[in-house]
Amino acid sequence: MSDVNSNQGVEKRTMEWKSFLFITVILFPVLSVAFVGGYGFIVWMLQVFFLGPPGVHG
Repeated sequence: MSDVNSNQGVEKRTMEWKSFLFITVILFPVLSVAFVGGYGFIVWMLQVFFLGPPGVHG
């Protein structure tokens, strides 16, 4: 019975490490680039269509 529990514990630990590495190496960097790029795109479109270029006006 303890062999089954230890095998499940090892499998769980391996799955946790794989999940952790996926989140830290792939998911967070991709989300960071997407959010920063999306924000930059929104600001750019606002300047193009509504606000004009930055700086002193008039």
